[in-house]
Amino acid sequence: MAKVKILNKNKNKTKIRNKRVLIKVKAKIASTAIRRKGGKKIPKIKKKKLKLRKINKKITFVVRNKEVKLERSLRNPIISPRLYEWESKATFNPTAFVSNGKVHLIYRAIGNDDVSVLGYASSYDGYHIEERLSHFIYKRFNENFKEGKPLIYSSGGGWNGGCEDPRVTLIGDTVYMLYTAFDGWHSVRIALTSIKLSDFKNKKWNWEKSVLISPPGEIHKNWVLFPQKINGKFAILHSFYPKILIEYFDSLDDFDGNKFIKSNNTRPVDKKRVWDSWFRGVGPSPIKIKEGWLILYHAMDHKNTDKYRLGALILDLKNPQKVLYRSNGPILEPEEHYENNGHKGGVVYSCGAIVKENRLFVYYG
Repeated sequence: MAKVKILNKNKNKTKIRNKRVLIKVKAKIASTAIRRKGGKKIPKIKKKKLKLRKINKKITFVVRNKEVKLERSLRNPIISPRLYEWESKATFNPTAFVSNGKVHLIYRAIGNDDVSVLGYASSYDGYHIEERLSHFIYKRFNENFKEGKPLIYSSGGGWNGGCEDPRVTLIGDTVYMLYTAFDGWHSVRIALTSIKLSDFKNKKWNWEKSVLISPPGEIHKNWVLFPQKINGKFAILHSFYPKILIEYFDSLDDFDGNKFIKSNNTRPVDKKRVWDSWFRGVGPSPIKIKEGWLILYHAMDHKNTDKYRLGALILDLKNPQKVLYRSNGPILEPEEHYENNGHKGGVVYSCGAIVKENRLFVYYG
């Protein structure tokens, strides 16, 4: 059992200036990092007594407690490259969803041709892989992308284009997937596709033709679709800092290749913050919990850009542009050998998280 200390912003006019609360989180994470197995257990955290003191006739409640750290699976890494030519170099950044108790994983892979494609694996307990296909399940073909001189691409490798960093959301009987469509640095855009859940389960990969939903000539990543409609509309979170930007749609069929979401990808540095002063992007699709929308995000300290860390916050259910809670420190940071070595060391980056049997599973590369 791990506990997280978070800041609760007051909703009403009371004499309470600050209030810190504890949310209990059972956490176990699974990794698709490349390299050897490893991990360590996190010691139990004892909650200290609540201290109450008066300050200028206002009351401050303080709970002193260690910050939460997710517990690494002892099976890490749970997915590694194999000899198949489409995933021989790298397997990482998986997304996930649950249906009838089964965890479905879609992960990014790079093979001999340096094209990013998507593979499939599944698990019943969340970390032990029961099935993994020998072929990819999704590949993006772009007739406008011309193969040529290898491109030095620091954002994960794979210079020959393709589909990167998928994020899936199950709504009703449809699996929606957003991913980064990479065609060289002149074109890094968000694409949308979908597939019927029945086809997905039967491994009939009848994906809808993808459509680009971010404008041409701009670089965009890390967009997520909420897992249910908000105020009767589909909702896509496409920017988080300096402020949360969410676009609402009656139907996702509104995208026709000519309609785009105008976003803001400036991501300025917030020098008032420490470990996450340089926000990089949202991770998995939002997860609905009792307190609100759980959001995991990756960020770095602008004074130490060699490390990507994961943080957590909670948005209001009815108005997700309002932040209710935010973790005081990172919930996961690169510490293990398989996190600090490889093509891009010092990075923990998540595209998928699910809740199964009241336990949070976070999948990362």
